Amino acid sequence: MMGIPVPTTPVRTAPIGTAPIGTAPIGTAPVDAVSSSAAPALLATSHGTSDPAGQRAVLALVAAVAAAAPQLTVLGGYVDVQSPDVPTCLTGIAAETAGRPVVIVPLLLSAGYHVRVDLAEAAAEASQPVRVTGALGPDARLARILADRLQEIGLFPDDTVVLAAAGSTDANAVADCHSTAGQLATVLGRPVTVGFISAAEPRLADAVRAARAGAPGRVVVASYLLAPGYFAGLADGCGADAVSRPLLVDGEAPPQGLVDVIVDLYTSTARLDQALAGLPWSFSAVRSTTGGPAR
Repeated sequence: MMGIPVPTTPVRTAPIGTAPIGTAPIGTAPVDAVSSSAAPALLATSHGTSDPAGQRAVLALVAAVAAAAPQLTVLGGYVDVQSPDVPTCLTGIAAETAGRPVVIVPLLLSAGYHVRVDLAEAAAEASQPVRVTGALGPDARLARILADRLQEIGLFPDDTVVLAAAGSTDANAVADCHSTAGQLATVLGRPVTVGFISAAEPRLADAVRAARAGAPGRVVVASYLLAPGYFAGLADGCGADAVSRPLLVDGEAPPQGLVDVIVDLYTSTARLDQALAGLPWSFSAVRSTTGGPAR
């Protein structure tokens, strides 16, 4: 089966020249939307990165999802930079499983171009039924992970917090990031502003400078980035007094809350498919604005 193979029973994959992913020692989350024999494959699709630490961190996340849902076929693919790409993954799944349905869960933090265009087009052009869930965020569980990362660097009562997001030309993706900042503010009990590393305003360095102008203490950046990579390096150099680590850290088990978000996105879509048996697969799950799983 074309995709990143995950050696978690009963997942069965054929090698594609990519070393198998080990599974992280994490807890399990139930997936009871459909029986294992009829369940769509879960294709976890990340952006891709040339950074080895980022690559390992994302592979560990896909493996953790497979460990949390051992009755499912879980594969990984990419929308950019790395391979296999999504069309290749879908073709491989269709060839091995006679057109088995697929649910694509984007390992992307906001619903920008890749979710709304690239993945939607790949789904529409596939030979088998394919649905695309919403992005990972906004979700209150991600905000709690962000808060945990800030606590790792020692968050002081008078620190001013800026959320560092990758940025997008898509207004919906920008709005998602502001929603996440609001969720983080609720968890921390203090205001959180947003700065974007690319494509949107204000840029992160400008947001840090603006925060410093009125800050009684340090300016601390919460990295709203999935994994180590180029953007994480830019966040580190933004001029803040301290910068937290991304949601995923190379060499550490992925946060359980993040794994749960992915499984919930898949499960909500698969359960809906059961309820709508016989209807076309053109429906795409939409994230709620409350930060909960797709409805």
